[in-house]
Amino acid sequence: MIGSGWLELLGVGAALGLAAGLSPGPLLALVVSQTVRHGPREGLKVAAAPLITDAPIVLVSVLVISRLESDAVLGLIALAGGAFVAFIGVENLRTTRLVVDGGERTPRSWRQGATVNALSPHPYIFWATVGAPVLLSAWSIGPAGPLAFLLGFYACLVGSKVAVALAVGASRGTLTGGAYRWVMRTLGAVLLVFAALLVREGLVLLGVLAG
Repeated sequence: MIGSGWLELLGVGAALGLAAGLSPGPLLALVVSQTVRHGPREGLKVAAAPLITDAPIVLVSVLVISRLESDAVLGLIALAGGAFVAFIGVENLRTTRLVVDGGERTPRSWRQGATVNALSPHPYIFWATVGAPVLLSAWSIGPAGPLAFLLGFYACLVGSKVAVALAVGASRGTLTGGAYRWVMRTLGAVLLVFAALLVREGLVLLGVLAG
């Protein structure tokens, strides 16, 4: 079993968090998108979304999904997430100029980031299949075990996305005119691809498509 000590669990959490944080996905694409459109501050808000939404996700995964093993629940979540990500992708494709903070539209980065993260099946799948077993095993050394795992995981999960937002924000001033439109349309296309993948995953989980 994973976790002979809290230092090992801290390292396991950090490794898993870093891998999850830098893996291509709708939340990472949204971090970049909001940073480009509204500045690093909004990208940082999206990066922090797991800190807002993951507590109930962990509880649902451990107490409900892991027991019921309901593919239908995950499938419906994936379909809803795909629809929302597609909506954001279309908005990016329609963007023609740089939106500055204080303009006519509110970024709503907290809401968008939290919604994308909550409607993605990946956190649920992770906690039901990997995170929850590690946490249960970690209790064998006391409360310090789960706390070390969670600290390492979220420090690297959120920290990696923060680093991406800061890196993109540092070059944001050059993203104007045609270059800006190209970046936003690329991000919009990426989000639409992720939306399609989420929809396909949902249909597979619901048994409509073969895996």
